[in-house]
Amino acid sequence: MPDTPEDIPRLFAKAWNARDAQALASLFVEDADFVNVVGLWWDNRDDIERAHHYGLTTFFRQTEIAARRVKVRQVSDDLAIIHTRWKLEGQLDSEGRRLDTRFAIMVFVAQRRQNGWAVLAAQNTDIVPGAETNVVRDGKMTSMDYRR
Repeated sequence: MPDTPEDIPRLFAKAWNARDAQALASLFVEDADFVNVVGLWWDNRDDIERAHHYGLTTFFRQTEIAARRVKVRQVSDDLAIIHTRWKLEGQLDSEGRRLDTRFAIMVFVAQRRQNGWAVLAAQNTDIVPGAETNVVRDGKMTSMDYRR
């Protein structure tokens, strides 16, 4: 278990980069929630592990993630919100070709437990450069910037 909230992104990245979905999932409480970048929602540790095992052995099998910025908001002695800006390299397309680097922001909500900090919920959001929001037209979602 993480000793501090600041340890959570580092340990998440360590597990990800080792392709260890079990270690990654061990950061979460049993009934944790995890929402990924496209809105898939897993609501327990087993499903979080299963989903990450699938990704880490297929399209994410050559990826490396690194935390570029970590900000912790200590809500109380036993509750913290952790924002992490990620850099992800090495994702593969459906034909096994390497894709461009992605950036994302992940939010963890963590609680101090007897043996360290555990994640109650996490949400990952892709950063889309030059975009302000998403729009849907004719069933297709694209990013848009209204400021132009």
